[in-house]
Amino acid sequence: MTGPDAPRTSFAVRVSRPGGRWRVELLAEDAGDELPVLERALGEPGADGWPPPFVLVVDSRLYFVALRHGPGGMVRALISDAAMLEWVLAAEVVERYGIGVDTEGSFDDDESGWPGGDLDVFADDGLKADELRPIVTADDLWADEMVERIAARLGFAEELAAAVAP
Repeated sequence: MTGPDAPRTSFAVRVSRPGGRWRVELLAEDAGDELPVLERALGEPGADGWPPPFVLVVDSRLYFVALRHGPGGMVRALISDAAMLEWVLAAEVVERYGIGVDTEGSFDDDESGWPGGDLDVFADDGLKADELRPIVTADDLWADEMVERIAARLGFAEELAAAVAP
């Protein structure tokens, strides 16, 4: 589908839960490749309570990135496919957060991708690594569909859909 009602193939959102209610704000209509801008969108560590807000970026439906402050203000990062190094944002995330990428034979034509980074990035919201892994390794889901499943599991699917609606 193309045109004004076509779903977005790229976007960046900030997701927070002030007062216990989910809030999703569109940061960019395309998946910005400015990692420092995305990190700044997280806000000051601890300023928004616990669990802290996170930023989700879907790039061309091929991969997504999640960023969130962890203990001590460090940034926790997850990338759904660490092999997407030809994409600027993916390469920056892998490099900045030291995400290991095995480019020697860990990929084959049957695999959709290789998640890297902190699979427990949503654990404080109730989605632990062992529950997230099947979502980010599903070979039948595009990155935006993975993010939709995560949003549904955590309870902000409606807010996400409204924020990214064309």
